[in-house]
Amino acid sequence: MLVLRKRLGMITPSSNSVLEPVTNAMLHGVGDVTAHFSRFRVTEIALDAAALNQFDASVMLPAADLLADAKVDAIAWNGTSASWLGIDRDRSLCEAITARASVPATTSTLACIDAARALGAKRVGLVSPYTDDVQRRIADVWAQEGITSHAERHLGLRDNFSFGEVAPATIADMIRAVAAEGADAIVILCTNLDGAALAASLERELDIAVLDSVAVTLWRSLSLSGGDVAALAKSGRIFQTIPVIK
Repeated sequence: MLVLRKRLGMITPSSNSVLEPVTNAMLHGVGDVTAHFSRFRVTEIALDAAALNQFDASVMLPAADLLADAKVDAIAWNGTSASWLGIDRDRSLCEAITARASVPATTSTLACIDAARALGAKRVGLVSPYTDDVQRRIADVWAQEGITSHAERHLGLRDNFSFGEVAPATIADMIRAVAAEGADAIVILCTNLDGAALAASLERELDIAVLDSVAVTLWRSLSLSGGDVAALAKSGRIFQTIPVIK
């Protein structure tokens, strides 16, 4: 007898050590959904040409092709690069993935923007590990989508592997600081920050939506696949919200 399940394909930065275990932990006990991963090389986040060229579609699409071999029901670029490269980069990437793999596609940036809109957030706080110039660029790019950065905290890091070594307590302190400035939703904008497990408890503590990039990518991917996002309701408010799929 065939086992019917939703298979979610995730394109992963090579130096990311957080998103795979976090995604699998969130799916623990959800028996009809599995996540599958394909990597391409990403080692640093910066605005110089070498760092930006890591995210060329020519190196990302082969990773999507490999996921398509596993007959996945949706594919996500599980990274936030369009937040500083420009949102149209992700829209074009998703179109190319769907044309090649014949499945819906999304990205972490598109998922985070969709989540903020779905929750009606007007004052969004951004928490990231990135450098000053990257964080400023993110605020500019998101503003072009009609989402203004009301408050922010960042760590000034460049090495992508180092993001995964940031202690959850540090991330929690950044979230509390941004919440204190009056944000009505907070985005943990990096899929290599270990913040997903903090979301639900901090939402209760602060009475504010906490949108972790890994969790929100799972939310949107599962919805695109036709799966039940409410099965993950314990992981935060966003899983009690219907995505605005376009």
